[in-house]
Amino acid sequence: MTEIENVANYLRRRSLTLATAESCTAGLIAAQLAEVPGAGGLLECAFVVYSPAAKRSCLGVSDEILRQYNLTSTEVSCAMAKGAAERCSASVIIANTGVADDGGEGVEAGTQCYAWLLRTPGIPTRIYTETRQFSGSRNEVRQMAAEYALQRIQHYHAQWLASRERGNDDD
Repeated sequence: MTEIENVANYLRRRSLTLATAESCTAGLIAAQLAEVPGAGGLLECAFVVYSPAAKRSCLGVSDEILRQYNLTSTEVSCAMAKGAAERCSASVIIANTGVADDGGEGVEAGTQCYAWLLRTPGIPTRIYTETRQFSGSRNEVRQMAAEYALQRIQHYHAQWLASRERGNDDD
């Protein structure tokens, strides 16, 4: 069984649905899950918001956040995740923004910023963030970034469940 099939089984066993808000990965996160048979019951939607204008118009990312933080930042990925959460009902939302090749504006090539938003009715929503760097060609970086995003669902979902059991939503 592949790692992505393991992720799909994890989502299925817990009745979780996924939405993505993708910039650098341009839909690869959703596409990888869609390769697994039965993904229709797991994948709600995918927003591909490559440009700053798309981040604003499709997900409501504010001009202030886009101006204040680099496009490749956890603040932008959080805003993307929150925007997607306002537009869908998925229980898990992954947002990704980054640079796959030349970098720029002080950002190293291969830098990827993520947000994983977890929610269920009646329980406080939680967002986890990470910045990672991958090396390789442009498409290798995008592929690794997409795989990583899916592989971390289990980690953050387990962490979220544990914090709920302890009654601590701030850790």
